[in-house]
Amino acid sequence: MRRTGLLQIGQVAERTGLSLRTIRFYEENGLVVPTARSEGGFRLYSDDDVARLEVIKRMKPLGFRLEEMQQLLTLLTDLAHAGEDREALLDRLRMFHEAATARVTALREQLAVAEGFADTLAAHLHGRGRVW
Repeated sequence: MRRTGLLQIGQVAERTGLSLRTIRFYEENGLVVPTARSEGGFRLYSDDDVARLEVIKRMKPLGFRLEEMQQLLTLLTDLAHAGEDREALLDRLRMFHEAATARVTALREQLAVAEGFADTLAAHLHGRGRVW
């Protein structure tokens, strides 16, 4: 495990851009567990814990469910320690990649529609828009 020192939850929130509440929610749902607790009971996170939160953060806008996030996080951990079953793990990772790619494509299509709508509104603001 890489370690530059353990971080408290506030530092993790600042580093990841996630709220304290969101980090606690992910902990309550078993997606990330602090590496340690201070003598005062404060959560302490390692660089690996922060990396897990970054993966979760990147999956969220793609609409992955908590269960899927947990599956991918477990898969990535298993891959890091894989022996003979590496190819089976890579096959599962390919499925996640395909799902992520499909979701990115769908988001791009939604963004194109939204941009078109914003352009239409801008045209109306500048007196160049048509009613229908």
